[in-house]
Amino acid sequence: MPSRSPWTCVLWDVDGTIVDASDGILRRLTVTLEHFGKRPPTRAELVHWIGPPMYESFQVNVGMTPAESSEAVAFYRVLGKADGYTTGAKLFDGIDVLIRDVAAAGIPEATASSKPEVQVVALMDHFDLSTSLTAIVGATPDEKTLSAKSDIVAEALRRLAAAGVDTSRPVLVGDRHHDVEGGAANDVPVIFVRWGFSWPHEADGAQAAVDDVSQLRTLLLFEDSDG
Repeated sequence: MPSRSPWTCVLWDVDGTIVDASDGILRRLTVTLEHFGKRPPTRAELVHWIGPPMYESFQVNVGMTPAESSEAVAFYRVLGKADGYTTGAKLFDGIDVLIRDVAAAGIPEATASSKPEVQVVALMDHFDLSTSLTAIVGATPDEKTLSAKSDIVAEALRRLAAAGVDTSRPVLVGDRHHDVEGGAANDVPVIFVRWGFSWPHEADGAQAAVDDVSQLRTLLLFEDSDG
């Protein structure tokens, strides 16, 4: 039976929503912060790091100046490039199948990630999801020119529209309050996924919150009884 969707397009956050890259992030953060004389985070403290732009996180979490933060981001990214952007990354269970099923139903999709776009492209290629996406959108390499979630969402919508996609009823799927706020800034409703790295209150303002991919599927696709 054919599937349909209440949405004309779907935007996806990446870290904590599609991909669990926490092992590699923790390792690189540990090396970076020790290099700069700062205490590295515990695994439990990763919630403070995964989601926001790293340029912002180095300032908020360990008190770096903007200049120090730029230096730390550059160091961190060198480690990431040496590691390979996909090393240690895993998909959350069933999310790849859902992304492919949404695409098969004719619903255009795009990423809307605060990760540098080159890394998002590498991850989507690695997990064979690029062909399901109309646009792959992430931050600029400096993570400052284009990094705020509101700007990322706007850019994803712009690229979809440029590709001829109907963006009249978009939805963003994400796992942090940055996603909720970035969606709200663009009048895009957000479905909040609880399997990422977040505090419970971060779902406030989302249109819906789900605990697993099965619940998410029911909000993105329904069977077309007329098909």
